[in-house]
Amino acid sequence: MKLSGHALRLSIFIGAGDLWHHKPLYAEIVHLANKAGLAGASVIRGIEGFGASSRIHTTHLFRLSSDVPLLIVIIDAEDRIREFLPQLGVLEIEGLVTLDEVEFVRYVASERRSHRSRRPQQ
Repeated sequence: MKLSGHALRLSIFIGAGDLWHHKPLYAEIVHLANKAGLAGASVIRGIEGFGASSRIHTTHLFRLSSDVPLLIVIIDAEDRIREFLPQLGVLEIEGLVTLDEVEFVRYVASERRSHRSRRPQQ
């Protein structure tokens, strides 16, 4: 079955070394999104990038810093994303946050098919 519609995409650009109370900031954001009941969150690790500081962040062997860029993507209904935004303000994020209207397509396996795929292969 195929579901589709319109939603809001929240993109949060931070560094892998960013911390919140001695824990990775990305993990705190994902846990807050989960606790808020949002549809899902993904953390995507970049291999190289720079932000407002113009300092290159990379995993290159000869660089001392491995504070690579991270992108956290959350997609849900606009009202749910907008309700979540104030929670990000508490985290004192030093990065870019963007909002985009998106059209989504979600594929959901039928009940019969999903049971069939769980059977062990013989």
